[in-house]
Amino acid sequence: MLKIGDIEMKNQVVLAPMAGVCNPAFRLIAKEFGTGLVCAEMVSDKAILNKNEKSLKMLYVDEREKPLSLQIFGGDKETMAEAARVVDQQTNADIIDINMGCPVPKITKCDAGAKWLLNPDKIYEMVKVAVESVDKPVTVKMRMGWDEDNILAVENAQAIEAAGGQAVSVHGRTRVQMYEGTANWDILKEVKESVNIPVIGNGDVKTPQDAKAMLDQTGVDGVMIGRAALGNPWMLYRTIQYLESGTLTNEPSPREKMDVCMIHMDRLIHLKGEQVAVREMRKHAAWYLKGMRGNSKVRNQINQLHKRDDVAAALYDFVDSLEQQETAKASAV
Repeated sequence: MLKIGDIEMKNQVVLAPMAGVCNPAFRLIAKEFGTGLVCAEMVSDKAILNKNEKSLKMLYVDEREKPLSLQIFGGDKETMAEAARVVDQQTNADIIDINMGCPVPKITKCDAGAKWLLNPDKIYEMVKVAVESVDKPVTVKMRMGWDEDNILAVENAQAIEAAGGQAVSVHGRTRVQMYEGTANWDILKEVKESVNIPVIGNGDVKTPQDAKAMLDQTGVDGVMIGRAALGNPWMLYRTIQYLESGTLTNEPSPREKMDVCMIHMDRLIHLKGEQVAVREMRKHAAWYLKGMRGNSKVRNQINQLHKRDDVAAALYDFVDSLEQQETAKASAV
């Protein structure tokens, strides 16, 4: 079982901290689908210290989401330690995660995110000051390296462990790869064999079978699922079931998907108000609709809508039409 510090997860499945996605509305759904650990989207250390209202709201944790990991990023060890202290003392998160994986230029330009991957000494310093400032376990999420010529995953993981980090999540791609190409699982195995703290593997886990293969091939302690869970929290549930019993539960029906999509939207409305939530849900609705035949028309329609009930009507009208097509097909046989 996955254990970080004295926090024990009920299984090995972890929801990745995806920016713009992993707010309490989606995290709670992931938790209800059985996920062992959910991770919040990253928050800037400076924004926390400057008491930026939007950033402070991102530190909110619903008790039902726990155990939960809150992620911070920054390029300066003093502000990083200070922000970690705020998360430690003023939130009910269980784990403080430091981002060393974000490949986006606006993050790496500030000497944050994946920029650290080039310097194990800096990683050691950053993690050490954070660990010394807080009581909660500190973990790190990183990529395997900056580019093909600078893969320091083993050295960086060892620096994290030496500094008192309690776990490390490794994405098997370089910063230069962004989300392209194939994730390298061999490096996950190397990292796992080089440290004594839990290692969570990340990258190209698209099916429950992928999750099992990653655990079997690399020996990692947990498996982190990101993009495969977008609009598809069933992936989390089905992975947990598959790892525990070897059985693959059924994929959800279009109507089941829309029901959860609406729960997601209603929670988002509760968090952010209808106007913002409906706009934000456009991308999520597209993810929930993925794989359904003829969904482009309803996606385009939703992109023009501003009211919750209008979106609900469009989604359920689409599902009704799919079900009618299925019925007609079945009776024609």
